[in-house]
Amino acid sequence: DVQLVESGGGLVQAGGSLRLSCAASGFTSSPCCMSWYRRYPGKKYDLVSEMHSDGRTDYADSVRGRFTISKDNAKNTLYLQMNNLKPEDTAVYFCAADSAPYCSGTCSSYEYNFWGQGTQVTVSS
Repeated sequence: DVQLVESGGGLVQAGGSLRLSCAASGFTSSPCCMSWYRRYPGKKYDLVSEMHSDGRTDYADSVRGRFTISKDNAKNTLYLQMNNLKPEDTAVYFCAADSAPYCSGTCSSYEYNFWGQGTQVTVSS
């Protein structure tokens, strides 16, 4: 079975940094896209950043320039480096991957059907 396990969340002061990790396992083939979402209490899931298998990346306007998505293929791990954190970044962060059998377009072409359990990020003022 596919498993995505996030880690690295915690409490940090505004202006600080955190590095989230997503350990992936169980894929019969590499996903076309992997992403980071975040969810505020009582809100929907918002896309933070995504990475296509070809290396293309995208970021939400609210995090562009502060967050960096990357991956270590040897370790089957996706990362989200979060710098200059702000109180509005406080949320539960989730790792997600698509379930497409093949890749034939941008990340918007796929659905994220595999999700991790989430890791809490809290940024104090």
